[in-house]
Amino acid sequence: MRISVKAPAKINLTLDTLYKRPDGYHEVEMVMTTVDLADRVELTLLASDEIRLECSASFVPDDARNHAYKAAQLLKEKYKVKQGVRIYIHKQIPVAAGLAGGSSDAAAALRGLNKLWNLGLTLDELAEIGAQIGSDVPFCVYGGTALATGRGERIEHLTPPAPCWVILAKPPIGVSTADVYGNLRINESTKHPDTAYMLKAIETQDFQLMCKSLGNVLEDVTLSLYPQVKQIKELMLASGADGVLMSGSGPTVYALVQKEAKVQRIYNALRGFVKDVYVARLLGCTEAEILA
Repeated sequence: MRISVKAPAKINLTLDTLYKRPDGYHEVEMVMTTVDLADRVELTLLASDEIRLECSASFVPDDARNHAYKAAQLLKEKYKVKQGVRIYIHKQIPVAAGLAGGSSDAAAALRGLNKLWNLGLTLDELAEIGAQIGSDVPFCVYGGTALATGRGERIEHLTPPAPCWVILAKPPIGVSTADVYGNLRINESTKHPDTAYMLKAIETQDFQLMCKSLGNVLEDVTLSLYPQVKQIKELMLASGADGVLMSGSGPTVYALVQKEAKVQRIYNALRGFVKDVYVARLLGCTEAEILA
């Protein structure tokens, strides 16, 4: 038996950090949505009681360091599953890019293994397990558009935002999330995104208000540490993007564009500067809603 599950990338429309919690995590408030740049996770039932993982990208780990592997491990241990699985990840989302590629793979593995192993778990139960793997996994289990709070595990579902094109560009650098958060100083001069305005923009499908409300409290930190990220943002704005923001802790920056005529111009400008450029659409809704 084989199951194939889509694992879409996420972008942050807002990312706000409120304070550092006693457990070492930051209390966050984020509006996230999915785009149709996606990995595909193939799960094949094995008679032997083992987890095998392979990936189309050779540098992705194939053991418990991999979030999808960890998802299978957690389900096996928690529900005493004696069957095995071969996990194959077709990688399309760039790695360590601020797009939750590894978290989305883990979420896809949880949803797929729930069917493959006949566990009968709800999405809420899968999201709870996913929170043990990473802060973005619960959101990725549900997909769609959501307000995430706590350390990212508390999810409030939202309606889809106004449809548009998304051009994503990742410079050839790795960004340490720990370093970015380590250099973050929350004080009176910190530029916090206006989450309430973003929620209003989504509710009313107001594209212009959505673009004006984009904000990421980590962006200034990453831009100061990595000048290439700042150059991409400036190039997108100069090329006519309606809204531009860094996703997560970076280094990927995305542009929102409503008119298709602008897409090629921005794409061409970016391709002269960086290799990893992707054109996608906002999904905004869950995979179940797309298939309905």
